[in-house]
Amino acid sequence: MKKFSTYFLMIVCCCYVSAQAFDGADDQKFQLGASLQDTGAGMVLSYDYGLNEIISVGVTSTYVLGVEELIAVGFVDRFDAKARVNLHLGSTIGFSDNMDAYSGLNVSLKNLGIHVGARYFFSDSIGVFAEVGHPLARYKSEDRSPAENLHNQLVINLGLSLSFL
Repeated sequence: MKKFSTYFLMIVCCCYVSAQAFDGADDQKFQLGASLQDTGAGMVLSYDYGLNEIISVGVTSTYVLGVEELIAVGFVDRFDAKARVNLHLGSTIGFSDNMDAYSGLNVSLKNLGIHVGARYFFSDSIGVFAEVGHPLARYKSEDRSPAENLHNQLVINLGLSLSFL
């Protein structure tokens, strides 16, 4: 019962902490999480830097660890890096300060795509994120091998978001 009370108190306190999900210019966010797609799962790292009140730029790197055994893949097939631009809509929509919704475009080693996501911060520096991405244009659109499809499909990223101010 003592452990339950302690955890409950921590959760309640986190809900009342005033945190800022996107601070605008010079805001810096680092995200670490799981990347889930149809034929594999891996990890994702991303960094975003705020340019003004609603726009940020950043980079994302994904590496697929768990791949179905039927697919022969090497490092080049497992790895993808992206440059991205985000439009932060949390304050425009009227979300609380600790919640941010964003959408954006990215260009990667494998494709040109879009993504939408959300961040929720429990404190000034720690939060969670969820993001969905999909390619708009693939560099190789026909006769792709299963390995070439790894980063050319719907992907869901979930994980931890850290703020550096």
